[in-house]
Amino acid sequence: MRIKIPHIPYISRKIGIDMFNSGFMVFNAGIEPVVKVAEEILMADAKAERALDEKANDILDENIEDMNIMQVDKRSMFWMIKRRLAEDSNFILDKEERYNSLSHEILETSWKKDLIDYKVSENKAKNVIYSSIISYLKSYEDIEDIVVEKLDKLAKKLIPGSEDYDMTFEKYYEEELKKRGMF
Repeated sequence: MRIKIPHIPYISRKIGIDMFNSGFMVFNAGIEPVVKVAEEILMADAKAERALDEKANDILDENIEDMNIMQVDKRSMFWMIKRRLAEDSNFILDKEERYNSLSHEILETSWKKDLIDYKVSENKAKNVIYSSIISYLKSYEDIEDIVVEKLDKLAKKLIPGSEDYDMTFEKYYEEELKKRGMF
């Protein structure tokens, strides 16, 4: 599952909370600087993937006529182009490998900035971060379904996409995250 930009603050917060609660990481400057490191790293990665998608779409658009003549599936061609661009730029597309790499980068950066310290293996510490990412991604769709259901049950019907809807959605979303210890 792909990390979406609106979810990055929540994932980052979960990473910080899970690292803090692991019992084997010491925070030298509190949780917020670690959350910020995670957010910056995840945001840079998401933006890099977005740029890759845009470049692949640009190439598709430039060659749309040839694709139509050859009757090539646009979606398949998009993935072929994206894989090639990722390979050329050393961008990891495999989710497991990518989240593992991001977890390592978050741990390493936090440690190098003297924000954390740990007395267990690097792999064990990194796995806390990796597990945070994976568990958030597995649960966010369930949380969104619960929030939408709550919004549907409100006496005052909110219009999806409106400012009121978005604010109420975010409030309920954060409440559900708090219930799960993710915020």
